[in-house]
Amino acid sequence: MRTVRDRIRHALSFEIIGLILVIPLGALVFHHPMEDIGVVTVVASIVATVWNYLYNWGFDHALKRYTGSVQKSLKVRVGHAVLFELGLVALLTPFVAWYLGIGIIEALLLDVAIAVFYMVYAFVFNWAYDRVFPIPSDAKRAN
Repeated sequence: MRTVRDRIRHALSFEIIGLILVIPLGALVFHHPMEDIGVVTVVASIVATVWNYLYNWGFDHALKRYTGSVQKSLKVRVGHAVLFELGLVALLTPFVAWYLGIGIIEALLLDVAIAVFYMVYAFVFNWAYDRVFPIPSDAKRAN
């Protein structure tokens, strides 16, 4: 298991590196000033963190109520991830449209693009993080 300190390092480095990457890329791809994309992505990061907590709390309670357990099959995990992203996009799209002064469709496209970026980024980041900072029990097994 990872320590609390390691989990904090993981979360902070994930968010900081993600913002460093997505702000200039978002500005370039969507033709908005970096400052505006920066505000959108920082707000999105905060909303995603709060949504993550609330969504997982609610999902686990609902799952336990309907199945008697919080164990998730592969099918439930896929549904869980898709519903999380759909909820996040639904929460953020009106804010993005309002803040950037764009239409809802353009905001939706921007939001989905950021979500796809973060899914790929999360995969790569977590793989690299596990290589750079292996879990102590994994490092012992490798020797």
